[in-house]
Amino acid sequence: MKYEKNILCIGAGYVGGPSMAMIAYKCPTCKVTVVDINHQRIAAWNSDDLPLYEPGLDAVIAATRGKNLFFGADIEAGIRENDIIFVSVNTPTKVFGVGAGMAADLQYWEKTARQILQYSQSPKIVIEKGTLPVKTALAMERILSNNKTVHFDVLSNPEFLSEGTALRDLENPDRVLIGYRDTESGIMARDTIVEIYAHWVPQERIITSSIWSSELSKLVANAFLAQRISSINAISALCERADADITEVATVVGMDSRLGNKFLNASVGFGGSCFKKDILSLVYLCRHYGLNEVADYWEGVVKINQYQNDRFIANMLSAMFNTLTGKRICLLGFAFKANTGDTRESPAIVIAGRLLEEQAEVVISDPKALKNAGADLEGIAGKISYVLDPHEAAQGCHAVAVLTEWDIYRDLDFQKIYDNMAKPAFIFDGRNILDHKRLFEIGFNVYPIGKPALTHF
Repeated sequence: MKYEKNILCIGAGYVGGPSMAMIAYKCPTCKVTVVDINHQRIAAWNSDDLPLYEPGLDAVIAATRGKNLFFGADIEAGIRENDIIFVSVNTPTKVFGVGAGMAADLQYWEKTARQILQYSQSPKIVIEKGTLPVKTALAMERILSNNKTVHFDVLSNPEFLSEGTALRDLENPDRVLIGYRDTESGIMARDTIVEIYAHWVPQERIITSSIWSSELSKLVANAFLAQRISSINAISALCERADADITEVATVVGMDSRLGNKFLNASVGFGGSCFKKDILSLVYLCRHYGLNEVADYWEGVVKINQYQNDRFIANMLSAMFNTLTGKRICLLGFAFKANTGDTRESPAIVIAGRLLEEQAEVVISDPKALKNAGADLEGIAGKISYVLDPHEAAQGCHAVAVLTEWDIYRDLDFQKIYDNMAKPAFIFDGRNILDHKRLFEIGFNVYPIGKPALTHF
């Protein structure tokens, strides 16, 4: 079959896999190939056991894989044979050298750029698909310009996905952003990518901008979302001291049409691969330009999130008579949010680690993230067990802590859980998803986020 467009994505992770699956699903006349150096990951994409959990993803993969969506490991052939190349490789926070702890580590991105340079034999449109620091496209252009016989256009097309709703976000996005160079070839490249998305995205939602505005917009969008979470979490600490109810406060604030009600749920803290990484990248960028006050402001968003993690542990320790030694603690949820198995930067990692430092025994339950939890806690000293069934996990425990807002936790048989726990029994609701009054009536000592505790002593 002759395809209208031949599209390659280098990187088969949380962004590359679902994004390309949706393009293949909506553009049946395009051939989409996804490649990755991780052969195990590619094998999983070609199996019935996909490497990541996302509601609805399996159906999209089943409808496209082997038809116009293909997963492979031959990066060299992929670069040679495709005209449009999305780059969606990992850009973690740098852990060494200049900028350690803040700057993005671009080593994988640069290796990919050099591969494109080496193996390209015809003109290419190269699209940044991940979250990258401003002016990364310029570095990409400089690397690719060393091929004097092949023309490259570099675009920015950041993703705005929320894990757990990624398929919905891809199918019905708030916006698609395409950053481009204002040159004749840059405009043609922009229009080529616009045409792909126009198969299903309304024209008014396809936004084009300068490539630098596009790169910065992704960082700023994530920073603003994280800022909302840190803001409401900061107020939750005040609510607990002032005997106010954070849910009531958030409802009042959210009814202001200037603000809206999204991202106002107090919790144990935000996680995921983007928020912390992107804010620290923004902080590093501001410091690079000498904007130290601006950098301090955004760094405060991360510090409040860390404070919320610390405060949750401190509350557990204080409530349970200032010692957790030998106590069995059940953590309900390990993924950083519901409807995903992703545990990157999950508050549960910090909390589990701190509980083990206090010599507590930790039992972890999560419907999708137990494998990742085991990898995250590998090598940490202490007693840890992993139990899929939450009722079984809570058996014999002194406390239950809800760390992920999975719907299944709302409907557990808490009377049964209470009957099988050590007494006094504690519940720490790190997501405020449970019926606290009912739990108190059953016999639990209940500690929500940003609300007065309900205790029997």
